[in-house]
Amino acid sequence: MNLRRVFLICVAAAALPLSSVSAFAQVNKDLPTAELRIQAAGKTHKLKAEIAADVNSRTIGLMNRFSLPPDHGMIFVFPMSQPLAFWMKNTFVPLSIAYADDKGVILNILDMKPHDESPHPSKGAALYALEMKQGWFKERGIVAGDKIQGLDKVGRAKN
Repeated sequence: MNLRRVFLICVAAAALPLSSVSAFAQVNKDLPTAELRIQAAGKTHKLKAEIAADVNSRTIGLMNRFSLPPDHGMIFVFPMSQPLAFWMKNTFVPLSIAYADDKGVILNILDMKPHDESPHPSKGAALYALEMKQGWFKERGIVAGDKIQGLDKVGRAKN
């Protein structure tokens, strides 16, 4: 085998992982958004949330992003209330997640580390999960029992 053929085989082999990596590096783009509010500690806290309401957008979530604007996050909408658990596969931004029931009442809030593939479960049947930069809820005094307002603007899950 000549040197040129060996070089071409090596280049082709090296290109395979790059193309497969780009296939997995999907980012949710152009999702609809909603203005939400959470009242806590006597103040109303406003945020803008991208809406992940179908299987594809919920699966990708905030994966493969390196930052979030201030007071921005993602609201995940599910077809029915159920125990939920999230992980941080391919997620670079440290996040906090608030699970909420069908009325928007926060069940629990958990901090999640980038790339941590262990499950972070809801404490009960949740219809929504709101992800924000890690510490966002704590910095505002938002706790379990507080209510997310404006969920009527996010609509229902599509599948």
